[in-house]
Amino acid sequence: MSRYALISLPQSAFDSGDRDEAISSLSATITSDNGSVLPFSIPDFKIGTLDLLVQQADDLAKLEGACQSVVAKVADSLRTVLNNDEDRMASYKMVNDKPTDHYLRNFSWNKMRYRADKPIADLIGTLQKELNTVDNDVKSKFNQYNAVKTNLAQLQRRQTGTLATKSLTPIVKPSLLVQDSEYLETHLIAVPTNAKKDFIKSYETLAPMVVPRSSVEIDHDDEFTLFAVVTFKKHSAEFVHKCREQKWTPRQYKYVEGGREEEQRELDRVTNEERKVCGEALRMGRTGWSESVMIWVHVLTLRVFVEAVLRYGLPLDYATALIKTTPKLAPKAKAALDSKYSYLGGNAFGRDKHGRVTKDDAALSSEMAAAGLGTGEGNEYTAFVYYEAEFP
Repeated sequence: MSRYALISLPQSAFDSGDRDEAISSLSATITSDNGSVLPFSIPDFKIGTLDLLVQQADDLAKLEGACQSVVAKVADSLRTVLNNDEDRMASYKMVNDKPTDHYLRNFSWNKMRYRADKPIADLIGTLQKELNTVDNDVKSKFNQYNAVKTNLAQLQRRQTGTLATKSLTPIVKPSLLVQDSEYLETHLIAVPTNAKKDFIKSYETLAPMVVPRSSVEIDHDDEFTLFAVVTFKKHSAEFVHKCREQKWTPRQYKYVEGGREEEQRELDRVTNEERKVCGEALRMGRTGWSESVMIWVHVLTLRVFVEAVLRYGLPLDYATALIKTTPKLAPKAKAALDSKYSYLGGNAFGRDKHGRVTKDDAALSSEMAAAGLGTGEGNEYTAFVYYEAEFP
């Protein structure tokens, strides 16, 4: 899995005011051993008051968390339908029909969909609505699929399970049942094979008025033997209760003309429905992944912009870059950036006598986090704008 970090630093942190040279400098700091650095373009959005920016920083932090949750749910849903087939999953985790990594590396703000000249609050509202729509659509379709899949599994279990659970329609002949009697009733009991002898010995005395020698062995499988027993109706409930106490399974069954054919038709219908809804769920999963990832990256872009304005102020003169690394190498890449650019944090970091960063000052970190600044993973203050994201 790849891990991405979106960072922004003031142009003054580099020897040259040229943004291409800023990317080169960052590449020299990260090095190819820890990751790769790519330019990441962010439009100049419409800036409101400081109070608004602080509120928007908080709103964007919450919205990004929601984006992460929706993307994870879409991935889990696809994983469930595709039975953890990573190759097939990769073919559905596309953004605009391209791999997610391609979208990130070539990201461009969608100015047609999210006009940069609109207030940031409006953009946040639009992104929130779109994310809710994606979440609801994906959830609805995969819930439908899971319901159909569960129904199909139950029908298949009735065809292939043990005699304690499977359908008795193709097994029990109507001639074995006492039907339309005012006084007598036939009970079908699935008895574990190892208890077969005990059942034959004791069934007549389980309850009053069990018809003697009425038991008939109908069928058996590896685990159970199915018996038919006749009792008088007024003692049926007691007989059934006593069977359950012995861990024998009474089976409810009533013969219906044409029942076997009807069960097969129902199985065929639900099988076809499951195939249809599965296809719809996969298409929705592909769309949901594409849309939710796009929304997430746009939210992250806005978050970096707002954080940069709050941290570095005006005029807008920052270098922004995308770092691609891995969960294992990300701490090394971050440490390299901290070592090079920690001075941007002023007194936010303690230093030893050689000027090296030792640790961040907890009190200042808390103040910065409370102000909505530098609130990356774990609300830890960083000397520069830095946010990480993984796409499961």
